[in-house]
Amino acid sequence: MKTQTIHINNQTFILHPSGVIYWREKDMVLVADVHLGKVTHFRKHGSAVPHGAIDDNFIQLDAVLEYFNPKTLCFLGDLFHSYLNTEWILFEQWIGKIDAKVVLVAGNHDVISPLKFEELDIHVTNEWLIDEVLLTHHPESRSGFFNFSGHIHPGVQLKGMGKQTLTVPCFFKKKDQLILPAFGTFTGKHTIKPQKEDQVFAITPEEVIPLLFN
Repeated sequence: MKTQTIHINNQTFILHPSGVIYWREKDMVLVADVHLGKVTHFRKHGSAVPHGAIDDNFIQLDAVLEYFNPKTLCFLGDLFHSYLNTEWILFEQWIGKIDAKVVLVAGNHDVISPLKFEELDIHVTNEWLIDEVLLTHHPESRSGFFNFSGHIHPGVQLKGMGKQTLTVPCFFKKKDQLILPAFGTFTGKHTIKPQKEDQVFAITPEEVIPLLFN
């Protein structure tokens, strides 16, 4: 497993191949766009999505928590794709087994009542300011803060020698913000067009790879 470490405002952030970021000084994992319930939602409407995809999100989350063992787990929005369905029961069971404090920075898909999350001892907020860091769902530029967010589901297109192309998820860093890739299974990607001054970190199942653009 090959991660990448970056430093922002004298803080240390570890980019993990799962698409999460570990903030070392705060002992916190940031994860965006899990979209729990999406598989069940699409299966209900006739899409041929493998049932096993439901378990994949929880398996990956468990792997991240085992790797970093963080004090805090912060979801940067779109934790759930839509309204309550059977995956909520699985989520309740999963939350009951973890030790980390859980915070949800609500996204546009988070339409489930905050009261349901609070019953599970999950704090819900629209944004979270920590020192000079701003945690949101939608990317935002705010003077004096570095922003971590999700929402975009960034992906980058790689081109091979034989004109082959492949789009993979990525971390997308600009001067004052970093957008995390979507964590969830069956979430899709939005192909970004980075500028020369941007930084892009492509992810594979085992590696985070810095890319250079001219």
